[in-house]
Amino acid sequence: MSSDAEIALSSNSWAFVEAKKLVDRYSKGAPEKGYVLFETGYGPSGLPHLGTFGEVARTSMVRHAFSLLSDIPARLIAFSDDMDGLRKVPDNVPNQDLLTENLNKPLTVVPDPFGTHNSFGEHNNARLQAFLDQFGFEYEFRSSTECYKSGLFDDTLLLVLKHYDAIINVILPTLGPERRATYSPFLPICPRTGVVLQEPIVSRDETSGTVTYKDPDTDEMVTVPVTGGHCKLQWKVDWAMRWHALDVDYEMAGKDLIDSVTLSSKIVRILGKRPPEGFNYELFLDQDGKKISKSKGNGITIEEWLKYASPESLSLYMYQNPKKAKRLHFDVIPKAVDEYFTFLSKFPEQDAKQQYANPVWHIHAGHPPSEGLPLTFGILLNLAAVVNADEPSVLWGFISRYAEGATAATNPELDKLVGYAIDYYRDFVKPTKQYRLPTEKERTALMQLVALLKELPENAEASDIQNQVFQVGNDNDFENLRDWFKALYETLLGQSQGPRMGSFIALYGIEETISLIDRVLAGENLGAN
Repeated sequence: MSSDAEIALSSNSWAFVEAKKLVDRYSKGAPEKGYVLFETGYGPSGLPHLGTFGEVARTSMVRHAFSLLSDIPARLIAFSDDMDGLRKVPDNVPNQDLLTENLNKPLTVVPDPFGTHNSFGEHNNARLQAFLDQFGFEYEFRSSTECYKSGLFDDTLLLVLKHYDAIINVILPTLGPERRATYSPFLPICPRTGVVLQEPIVSRDETSGTVTYKDPDTDEMVTVPVTGGHCKLQWKVDWAMRWHALDVDYEMAGKDLIDSVTLSSKIVRILGKRPPEGFNYELFLDQDGKKISKSKGNGITIEEWLKYASPESLSLYMYQNPKKAKRLHFDVIPKAVDEYFTFLSKFPEQDAKQQYANPVWHIHAGHPPSEGLPLTFGILLNLAAVVNADEPSVLWGFISRYAEGATAATNPELDKLVGYAIDYYRDFVKPTKQYRLPTEKERTALMQLVALLKELPENAEASDIQNQVFQVGNDNDFENLRDWFKALYETLLGQSQGPRMGSFIALYGIEETISLIDRVLAGENLGAN
């Protein structure tokens, strides 16, 4: 084992902790198939959301960590359960009536309500792949429909039929009395209607590889093969079947699926193989603390995050605290952006162990970029608010004065950040800004701040300006300096939170800040530039 691998093994990064499970799994050599297989699952019953992406991003991070620890090749499959029946119509798609007419049919048979693909399943699969491709993930896409119909699953499906009773005995104790009476792991695809049926299996023939059920509309007995896409499996059995057929070594899942992982693990052992390694991550929550749902569309979409922030900031949000429930709403974006660049700036000065624990190592597969930024996203947002910026050139006028030599051409990452800041300010900050007049105590403090700012040179350092702001707060008996800064934010910026004032004033300009304070003291044009 290389010295880098030995250092990484001692890292407290959750990705390395997970990767070590696979090192231990194959401590005696590579698996018979010659590679370690990672899998992620996607249910395309609704549009992809960021939780879907998060599973691929996190799994990719574990895969890359494993590649540092082991010479065994690794592959990643992004698997779509697109043969599932459409059980309900998502709230956030057009042509609801069209989908209602095709309920309970496999998603790859249901017409595409957007009219761009052959089916709803294909449309949502394409959306997922386009996004994963945009991030540069290395993965192989697999469609459940194609795997069933091509015969890839046939041998394992026959194995499920052979061990039917043992599998039933694992599942039945977890079901209620009514469901227990009708449950079967096999769901026939009705030859007459194309619907995925939830009907009891009347009989099964292991020799011919068939099952028989009673048609719920005609009362006729219908016999279909369990192979070739004529049946699909109930999903917990389907999960185990897939692990067996593809020989999956690692798959993570949400905390809500812990019981399902346990059941599927028992079933794959019945089929004769070892369950994959993995861990259970916490779920993302919406702004009201409710679980994000693909069908409800109550979270941020992939496209929405990328309108306001970089892909790297999203990857950071996925990396951090995977076992902690986190809100996935628009207000988390600015912090994620600034934290990403903070981690990026620290990386070059860190030793190897610290770098392996730094999120940017995992975000960039061990090779983070070197470009730093002279400004934070938060400061750009506040500058946009003060000057009512509606185009990048307005902000660049201040930036080029603050950071000598900085231009959109020479600082492309900063230019992207400027664009994100303007979009975010326009859509989320501007509509919620509420300015207030200062109290008498605050007026006195603001006048003192103006006097001190006038004594500073126009090109004063941000730290020197910050010291003056602190001095004013102390001189005016603000017991908690947070109250002083909150007053600055509410009177000058129209919000309860804000940037480091020294950095903001250095960017905006001392003379401009004095003019802004004078307008506030005069009670004139609050919120105007």
